[in-house]
Parts: sequence; structure tokens; C-alpha cells
Amino acid sequence: MGDYVPWGVPLSPEQQARETIDAQLIAAGWLVQSRDEVNLHAGRGVAVREFKLLQGHGVADYLLFVDAKAVGVVEAKKLGETLSGVEVQTEKYSAGLPPKYPAPIRPLPFLFQSTGVETYFTNRLDPEPRARRVFHMLRPAFFAEQLEADALPGEKVPANLRRKLRAMPTLEATPNWNSDRLRDVQKRAVTSLEASLREDRPRALVQMATGSGKTVFAITAAYRLLRYGGAKRVLFLVDRGNLGRQAMEAFKAYQTPDDGRLFTQVYVVQHLTSPKLNPAAAVVISTIQRLYSVLQGKELPGEDADEASAFEAGQAFRDPPPVAYNPGLPVEAFDAIIVDECHRSIYTLWRQVLEYFDAFLVGLTATPATHTFAFFQRNLVMEYGHAQAVADGVNLDYDIFRIRTRITEGGATAEGGPHEVIGRRDRETRAVRWERQDDDITYAGKALNRAVVAEDQIRSVIRCYKDLCLPMCFPGRTQVPKTLIFAMNDSHADDIVRQVREVFGKGNDFCEKITYNTGTIRVVEPAVVDAAGNRVREARVTYKSGGTSAEDLLSSFRNSLYPRIVVTVDMIATGTDVKPLEVVMFMRAVKSRLFYEQMKGRGVRVCEDSDFQAVTPDAASKTRFVLVDCVGLTDGDGLDDPSPPLDQKKSATLKQLLDAVALGVTEPDVLTTLASRLIRLERSLPPEESAALAELAGSPLSTIAAGLIAAADPESGVDVAKACMPIAANPGLRAQVIEARRSQDQVLDAKTLDEVLVAGHGDATIEKARQTVAAFKDFIAQHHDEIAALEVVYSQPWKANVWAVLKKLSQEIVRPPRSWSVPGLWEAYSRVEAGRVRGRAGPKAVADLYQLVRHVLGQKPTIEPFREQVEDRYQIWLKEQAATGISFTDEQRRWLDAVKDHVASSLIVGRDDLQESPFSTMGGLAKAKRLFGDRLEPLLDELNRSLVA
Repeated sequence: MGDYVPWGVPLSPEQQARETIDAQLIAAGWLVQSRDEVNLHAGRGVAVREFKLLQGHGVADYLLFVDAKAVGVVEAKKLGETLSGVEVQTEKYSAGLPPKYPAPIRPLPFLFQSTGVETYFTNRLDPEPRARRVFHMLRPAFFAEQLEADALPGEKVPANLRRKLRAMPTLEATPNWNSDRLRDVQKRAVTSLEASLREDRPRALVQMATGSGKTVFAITAAYRLLRYGGAKRVLFLVDRGNLGRQAMEAFKAYQTPDDGRLFTQVYVVQHLTSPKLNPAAAVVISTIQRLYSVLQGKELPGEDADEASAFEAGQAFRDPPPVAYNPGLPVEAFDAIIVDECHRSIYTLWRQVLEYFDAFLVGLTATPATHTFAFFQRNLVMEYGHAQAVADGVNLDYDIFRIRTRITEGGATAEGGPHEVIGRRDRETRAVRWERQDDDITYAGKALNRAVVAEDQIRSVIRCYKDLCLPMCFPGRTQVPKTLIFAMNDSHADDIVRQVREVFGKGNDFCEKITYNTGTIRVVEPAVVDAAGNRVREARVTYKSGGTSAEDLLSSFRNSLYPRIVVTVDMIATGTDVKPLEVVMFMRAVKSRLFYEQMKGRGVRVCEDSDFQAVTPDAASKTRFVLVDCVGLTDGDGLDDPSPPLDQKKSATLKQLLDAVALGVTEPDVLTTLASRLIRLERSLPPEESAALAELAGSPLSTIAAGLIAAADPESGVDVAKACMPIAANPGLRAQVIEARRSQDQVLDAKTLDEVLVAGHGDATIEKARQTVAAFKDFIAQHHDEIAALEVVYSQPWKANVWAVLKKLSQEIVRPPRSWSVPGLWEAYSRVEAGRVRGRAGPKAVADLYQLVRHVLGQKPTIEPFREQVEDRYQIWLKEQAATGISFTDEQRRWLDAVKDHVASSLIVGRDDLQESPFSTMGGLAKAKRLFGDRLEPLLDELNRSLVA
């Protein structure tokens, strides 16, 4: 019993602390006794108050006995007092037990310091005893288990969890351990986590990109903790019910790397569905909201309650009910807690659940935020982001396709008037009523699908996706790629589903909705009106079970041909694995960058070709996915994207990227874009072609790409020049890569009109050529005004925009009735004036049209490809520079070569051109100014004059 306090006299802070500590000890299974009423055999655990110790050691507030043997002490302090200075006091008590009292270990191993509100515990059996905060007093049985444990070889004290963790063999030193079943990233994560545990760091954060194998890593870590680390039970916490079911299946399928048995053949795994833990369970899988209910002593929620995200559920509690001690689930119930999607599970409500247990916390996430790092005490043991995952072939890169509509951007006005009607739909029942609308209704884009439903806005977005996005991003496909659309709410999802089916002209199975209401039947009960017309009860909506379940639809989406398109709100936003998914489409805004990252991550999964072709038979491989942004998430002024696509240079061709790297360009965007293209190419090539390229390069393209990605990060310490060397120093490889890329494509030219140049016998062919040459001369004469303008500038073409005039002429000659092409005209002149024509027209038709026009005007007696002319004159110019003592550095030469190539294709080069590709990849105008200084402008003018005139 406590100290006597007269009735009506308030307790002192010390007395309040004693009362609370008494209650905690009793709740944990201790019998609290005063010194003169001691009966150490009354129960397994007895806490004796005010126990006098040896002289000089003072009086312990509580001396703890287990099985009638002294094991520890509790020092009580008044509420609000700090406890770090009390640790020395409890150590003094632990060494002051009189010899006549039995004790298994001296000094006593278990020390508490507590104010009743704040409690710290020091376990002297630990290799480096350190006080740690605990939510509640620990049970006598916990101490008995600690003391009964065998000592490790060479030691005398019982081996508790932390001693066994320190002695746990490393991954490489584990007997019979087959590491081939793990990816390198998973091995590194396991090794780093175990190093953290050996150092007794209570919390550890593992960041691994979506799709990189976090679940397999977690199962491996749990297995090793149980098998080699001395853990008795591990808790695996998930964000929602379907992720718990996925985790359970993963544990069942996991084959242990040391003896080859299935995990569930070695250890009992419990998927928590009852208020009690299975005593034999070594692993418990639960949603955090279900665990919270167990701690609160409340009835467990039904399966449906687990389907909502714990994050959204937690946000509903503005003032979260505090977690209270539950003897059925004591604080020492788990040795380690692995928190999946931990960035969503450490908010106010759920943080209480995590901090209730005296256990190591391991957080798993692909998208940590500032508060995530803070909660896990900045102990980031593994960092593996999107770029590295793409380099390793674990993730796929993505493209962005943006869709904007007038209503989305600026809203609209629904016009009113005496004869106008407007529909109004009840949000719950979806019943529509029509009424006269006298006034205009103006609404902003952000009101869409909340206060306003504009059907044509949804229809326009879906039509744009069908008619523009799919042909551009997936040309030649007959099947719509597996597509996931994120809607604003369940009603919005319903509207999208109906528009998708109509726009694509498909049936119900083509597009399905998967939300929390999937698998339930919506029952609308109409309003009840009495005989007098008074409304007795409003209309209401209820749900009952029925229909195809969300799990069944999700399985079909993952494994079957149909559905091709699924619309959801956020049920499939995190963790759900749909590997054949090729399009992630946002028709809703997302305020949380973390949530956006998780949603986007649904598309990064790599899919084996056979599995992919089983559901998308008209495609060979999944090489990337497309993010369709309909709400401005990727515009640059919205969310800060921590994992943007590697392919940042969409307008650059593969050849331009290879040439840029060969010329010494090391801009991060160029390196990551080239890396993305190489990875994508390797995935699309037959194995024998990939092997041939690898042999030529000395390593696989993916390995080269990984080096480029690492080099693009200035903090990586990777030598950029060395990473670029396999490309820069191997022109044969560059040529073969281009050839391999071309072999994958069939160019569909739907623009160029053809003409027959050679058909039948020789005489007829020459006559046809003469007719073509004569007609071209007539054409030049008919365009006297344009030609006159050209004649003026031909003497100094570098000072005028010749290109625009020639472009106009080139566009006109291809139109009927002429239907000429520059190569065709070139061929005709080669037959009629064979001695005056060199080579063939190149792919830059406009540049060679310049040569033909000059010949017709009599300014150029011979006809030669413009590129060859520029090349010859450039070599002459370089020799002239050398003869006058002017030399250029290697980097200046690379720039001059690029200027020459630009003139060969575009006739003229100016300052503004230096801001465009390929110069932009080389540093742009600013870099050119640094290289050439005041000589830049004269050099450009001189090259234009020397190469074109």
C-alpha cells in the first residue's frame, strides 16, 4: 500500500509518481508490497517498496524480485524531473544488495528510472548498457526469459537480444547461405541494417525504390533476426489490408537461403485477425489500424476497415485517443518492428503505436520526407533511388505526356437564361434533377468533379489520350496498354469509367473501377413522405456485399487481357503490384509529393517478356511507362519531383547523344538521357544482339549506362571522363548502337510523295529527265520575285535568312501537280548533265535545293551535295588558319566541327543557334563565349562566308 495521505489533502508530485508507478507495476503483473509485508512467494514477480540496501548504497524505492530472487531496482522521481542523472543512482542501488538475499547476477541487471509518466530502462546484460525510454514497466516473465538464456561462447552472462545481435554472423560469413537468391541492393540493405543493429541503434530507415524488392529484403531481415539474431517475434506492419495479404503470400513463397525450406515451414507466420497473438507466431502481419484497435481493447474492425490507408484513417483523428497499456499485448511483445510504407505510418495517431513497443524499428519506404528522417533519427542505412534502380534494371524509366483543356486551365461559364435548364446531381444518391437556370454559373477549373461535373472535359481528356497520346507513345499497337487512371473520388471515377467505355467504343470488361466500394452493392433508399406531403426521412445510401470483389478485378487487371483500363482513387496507389502496367494517368490533383511518388511508382515495375506478352500480345517487351498528366503535376511549378525521368532530352536523337558524349559533353541531363536510351535499347534487343554489343563495348550496355547515371551525380565521386570512355573512345560501338536501334524500327513515311524516275527503256528515261529539268527551270522563272530576293543575297548569303525562302520553295515543289522531290530533281540533272553533277542529294533536301537553284541561275556551273561542299571548304579554311599561325584547342575544334555540321544542314549559323541542340548539350552560348571570347562573332561570320558562298 502507498503512504497514508489524510483525506482531502492533495498528493505531492513524489506521491503522484509513486501511485502511477504502482499502477504500472501491477498492470505488468507485479505484486507491489511494503517492506514489512513481504511475501516473495506470493507471485512470480514482487516489487518491494523502500528496500534498505548496504550501508552507503541508500534505500531503493522498489526492489524487484523474480522467482524470489532479486533482479532489479526502480528509482521513482517526482513528475517533471529529468532522469539522465538518475542512472548513476540506480547503478549504485544495483550494487548494494546485501549478500544474504539471493540474486542470479550481481550487480542487479535490470534498472528503471521513472516519474510515472516518463520511464527509462537500462539492461546491464546488454554489451553496451544504455538507458532507453520505454512506454511501460516490463513483465516479470520477460526478466525470467533473459536470465534463463545461455551465455555465448567465451562469455559468462546470459545472452540477450543485443548480445546475440552483436554476435550474429555477417551475410558473407553465414554457413550455407546462398546469396544468389538476393539482388545486390537487397544484400547491401541487409548488411547495412545488421551493422546498425549491432551498434544498438534503435531505429533504422531503408530507402529502396519502388519495385526494387523491399518485401524480399524485409523477409530476409526478419528471417536472419529470428535464425541468427536472437529475436523471438517480429512484427510486419502494413498500410492497408491488401498489402497485408500480399505480404502473407510473400512469406509463404519465400525460400530460405540457407537450408532451402519455405519460411512458413521454419516459422509460424500469423496474419492478425484476432485480439490475441498466437504464442507460437514468430512473425505477425498486421495493419497498424488493426493493431491500434487491439491496444485500445476495442472490437477488431472488419476486413473492410483494413482496406483504407492507415494514413488517411489517421488523419481523421484530430485529437488522437492515447494508446494505453494492454497486458494482452505488452510492450516487450516484439523484438523488431518492420514498418512498410513508413512515411505514411509515423503520424500522430500511429506514432503512438510504434513507440508503445520496446523494439527495434525498421522503416521501409521509396519516398522518405523530412519528418521520416527525423523519426528514424537520421539513421539512413540504405539509400537506393529511382535512377540507380533504372541503371540496375530493377526499375523502368518513364516519359511524360501532358494533356490540358480549356476548362481544366481556366474553368468555364454555364450560361443561364429564361429558357435554360441545368442538371443537378445529388452527391450521395447520384439522382439527377433538372431545373431552370436564370443566371450564369461561372466556375474555376479546381471546382471540377467537386462542385461541377463537366462531362465534355472528361470526354476531351479521354479522347486526347486515345487519339493523340496512344499513337504517339505506343505506335502500331492494336491493344490499349494496361492503363491506371487516378480519379478524384468514387463519383468522379464512375464518370471516367463511363466516358472511357464510350470514347473507346468498348464494353464493361474493357474498363473497370477498383475502389473501396468495389465488391459492394450500392442501395439507394428513397425519401419517405407522409400522406400530407411532409418529408419524414431523407433519401439515404447504404452498401451491402455483392458483385465482383476488388481483389478479383485487380487479379484480372494484373494477369488477364481485360480490363485494359482501371480507374481508382487511391486503393492501388501504394504497394500494389501490377507489373504489365504501362500508363499511369493523373486526372486528380495530389497535394502530397510522397503520395504522388507512390502513385507514380505503380508503373516502374519490370515485367518479364512472357508475362507481359500474355496480357499485351501485340508488344514484345515493357521498356518504359508513360505518365499522363492531366492536372499539371509535372509542370515545374507544382510538386517537386524527387525522381524525375532520366530521359530529359526528348528532342535529342540517340546519335546526337552519342556524338555529344564523344565530343566531351558531360552535362548531367545528357548522361542520364543517354543512359536511359541505352537501357531501353538493351531491353528491346534479342539476346544475341545484346551480347554482340557487350562484346564490342567490353561490358553490357546496362553497365555502361549505370556508370553514366552515377557520373551524372556530382556527389557520387565517380570519374565522369572514365564513365564516358566506353562511348567516347569507341566509334565502332557508337555506330553499332545506332545500327541496332535502326534495326528495331520500321520507318513509316506517310508524307513524302514519290515519282517514277526510271521505268522501261533508256531513251524514254532520258526524255523523262529532260522534261523534268525543263519544268524545273520554268518553275524558277515563274517564281521571279522570290528568286530575285535570293539573287540579291547569294553574293553574301550568310547575312540574310536564305533558309526561309528555300524552305518555302521546297514545300511548294512537292505539291501536285509537280510532286517533285529534291533527290528526284538531282537524278534528272545527273542524266541530262552527267558531267556537271557529283554524288547524290543528301537527306537535308533544302540544303541541296540551294545547290540546284544556284545552278539554274548560272551562279554555279556544277552541282554537288551541299554537305560535301561545306566539308571541303571547311578543310581548306582550317589549313588557311594554320598557315597564318592560328591554332585551336581540342575543345574549340569540337565546337568548330559542330558549327560546320550545323551550316551543312541549315546553311547558316548565328548566335541564337548556339542555344539549340546540339550546342545546348555542349554548354550553349555561354560556353562558346568562354571558349572563344571576343573572337566568337568574327569566327561565326567568317565560317558562314567561307563555307556557304
